[in-house]
Amino acid sequence: MMNSSTDQATHVSLVGSLPATSLTICSRGRPKLLLETVESVLQGDEVPSEIVIVDQSKDRHPQLETMKTNRACEVRYLWDYSVGVSRARNISIAAAQYDVLALIDDDMFVAPTWFESLIRALIDAGTHAVVTGQVRPTEAEIPGGFAPSTKLDEVPATYTGRVKADVLFTGNMAMYRAAINDIGAFDERLGVGARFPAAYDNDFGFRLLEAGYKIIYVPQAMVYHRAWRTKRDYPRLRWNYGRGRAAFYAKHLSLRDRYMLSRMAVDFKSHFSLLLQHMRHERYRVFSDAMYTLGFLSGVAEWLLTQRRTD
Repeated sequence: MMNSSTDQATHVSLVGSLPATSLTICSRGRPKLLLETVESVLQGDEVPSEIVIVDQSKDRHPQLETMKTNRACEVRYLWDYSVGVSRARNISIAAAQYDVLALIDDDMFVAPTWFESLIRALIDAGTHAVVTGQVRPTEAEIPGGFAPSTKLDEVPATYTGRVKADVLFTGNMAMYRAAINDIGAFDERLGVGARFPAAYDNDFGFRLLEAGYKIIYVPQAMVYHRAWRTKRDYPRLRWNYGRGRAAFYAKHLSLRDRYMLSRMAVDFKSHFSLLLQHMRHERYRVFSDAMYTLGFLSGVAEWLLTQRRTD
């Protein structure tokens, strides 16, 4: 059921077309992957009205800075000295011209129908919803290559309230700008490049659900996360994930509400149990497990000691 005149106007505008949409992509130090991601979007059945690129790389991207396309899509390239994916997300959203926003990462290929599936699902869901889609890994692009974040479920789902899981994939999502105005921007203390280098998406999704938003998973809105990272990257990623996730938990800890304390305890217990199990049977995995556990302890302690609660 449509619950506002804004929803009605949006639905009218969809007769035969999609609404004006800004797609934002943030990048740092991956010029080839970034270019191929943009080209993948431009080859889709439908394209956004604009692609806003925030590039935090050391050098400007000569092709994207001057890119023109014969599609009905403007490519806007912003070179920025800042560091951190959350900061870049916020810059790109502030620069976007339109109030329907889509986000992907800089190391993805998109399915031809991805954009249309994502945006139509958002319009159908209304302004108090955020849509996220399927994230599949590509074949390894190098020996032992892997993609760290994937979502392979084939069944659509709608999440509301406290689901005791992280269900938003910011590398494949769409929302109205009103959501940002409502719950605030991405927390720039969290995410790659920040002091606590992960879980900015977990934090944003949790805040959406706490504010009464629905997070809708649409498997038809499919992207492919490229498997370009090496096995040597894995321990560092585990450390980053541990620090970031623990900081996210610590941010929302409350003596009056034990929900996040419970989630944090379950997470730590499950990963520590894996560490002990692998010490007995799969010792080659122990180092990565230990990195997550140590990162977790480091992240929660540092957050509680250094970050003032603001929400």
